Amino acid sequence: ETQSINKSLSALSDVFQAISKKQAHVPYRNSKLTHLLQPCLSGDGKALVVANLAPFEDSASETLCTLRFAQLVGTCELGKAT
Repeated sequence: ETQSINKSLSALSDVFQAISKKQAHVPYRNSKLTHLLQPCLSGDGKALVVANLAPFEDSASETLCTLRFAQLVGTCELGKAT
């Protein structure tokens, strides 16, 4: 199950990278998650991503990965805010 979640999050990261770089092709069909989110992430759709961080030292690497993902998402411009 963890591997499936990581694969979906990796595909979502690929989509956000393509959007932030304004690439002609955005890989929405690489996972069920990104395929389902396509209407929200393309055109004038709006998206909100909440990053959940753990305040424990043994979770530092996961927290850092989450912060990097949130930073990537923050660079994406999906459409004009209304």
